Amino acid sequence: MANILQTAYQLIDTFWLGRIGAGAVAAVSLSFPILFLVLSLGAGLTLAGTVLVAQHKGAKDRSMVDFTASQTVIVVFVVSILLSLIGFFAAEPLMRLIGATPEILRDSVIYFRVSSLGFVFLFLFFVFQSLMRGIGNVKLPMYVVLVTVLLNLVLDPLFIFGFGPVPGSGVAGAAIASIITQGISAVIGLMVLFRGRMGIRIRLQQMNWHLPTVKQLFGLGIPSGLEQSTRATAMVVMVMLVTGFGTNAVAAYGIGSRILSLVIVPALGLAIATTTLVGQNVGANKIKRAKKIGDMSVRIAFFGLTGIGLLLFLVARPLTAFFVPGDERVIEDGTEFIRIMALSFGLLGTQQVLNGVFNGAGFTKASMLISIFSLWVVRFPIAFILSSKTSMGVLGVWWAYPVSYVIATGVAFTYYKMGYWKVRTVLKRWKESRVD
Repeated sequence: MANILQTAYQLIDTFWLGRIGAGAVAAVSLSFPILFLVLSLGAGLTLAGTVLVAQHKGAKDRSMVDFTASQTVIVVFVVSILLSLIGFFAAEPLMRLIGATPEILRDSVIYFRVSSLGFVFLFLFFVFQSLMRGIGNVKLPMYVVLVTVLLNLVLDPLFIFGFGPVPGSGVAGAAIASIITQGISAVIGLMVLFRGRMGIRIRLQQMNWHLPTVKQLFGLGIPSGLEQSTRATAMVVMVMLVTGFGTNAVAAYGIGSRILSLVIVPALGLAIATTTLVGQNVGANKIKRAKKIGDMSVRIAFFGLTGIGLLLFLVARPLTAFFVPGDERVIEDGTEFIRIMALSFGLLGTQQVLNGVFNGAGFTKASMLISIFSLWVVRFPIAFILSSKTSMGVLGVWWAYPVSYVIATGVAFTYYKMGYWKVRTVLKRWKESRVD
């Protein structure tokens, strides 16, 4: 639910900007993959915090839970400032690089620059959310996001169209509204962590960089960050392919991507839950129970996401029309994109959950390698060949998605059944006991 609400920010933006026109939707759609790329570089560190906190929680070591949390907060804070500066000053060359046409270049650059100013707030809330998940407290972050999303429902049209003394800022207004609500959520998250009444307490005196812990965070976080950034980079490249088919195709891709991001949310929720539970059981040295959790998560993800896919297949057209009413060409393209992807959503969920198992066991490199294979060895080459070397056109980009889900899930499931992640975990525990 927290992830669904987080995704609602993008859906709300798309809804209101769709009232301006397809150009506004295309401008935000173009900048979104780059935003996701920048955020992904730091998101891996928050996952590393989840894994370490979960394992210390499983080992019943409260002092290490608090210390690791404090270290995670300061590392993510520093990284977020660096990424915010890079994003702000590199906005225009990045938009030009991915093929922004003259009619949407200005809006895409403005949206990206304003959004980059909020990276610090967004990252601080993400780290709060991740740390809470590490100890199994998932409700509080959900309530915080719920409040801010409801506030965003009001602020979005206010800043986009203007009212009274507040001037309308168009595309930039959507980003301003998000920054305000993200700032509120970050402040609430930090207050909870500093007070320490919810199972974790961070302290300023524990935020001096402790090199062994920082190294551990980066050791787990870099592969995860690379996995996420690989996804984001692939999104950028796919957008570059789509831009060759015009603004309407970009708008349709943007709407389909938003729906896809909404569908990924329950899969990510299950993956995060799996990471936490596997991590806690690995910390408690209960490997068989960790495997049982993995098996159960796979079943829930496959059948649950398949059901969601069937539903979206049936409502694809009215759903697309909801975002861009009256633009028939965008509606047709968006409907095709959603329907082509929909029936393979169960496989997408399975792959995400298996990544959660590997991450919980501390084997984040496996998730990274599987993602690289899925996106760069399978999806992009297929999309390029089908869209530019055949008569399929933009349909070739759409079909690359289900093909990549089938192949990547097969690889991940095979690796999971081989059981190397369990053997690796047992060997790691044995080495640690020998050192002790």
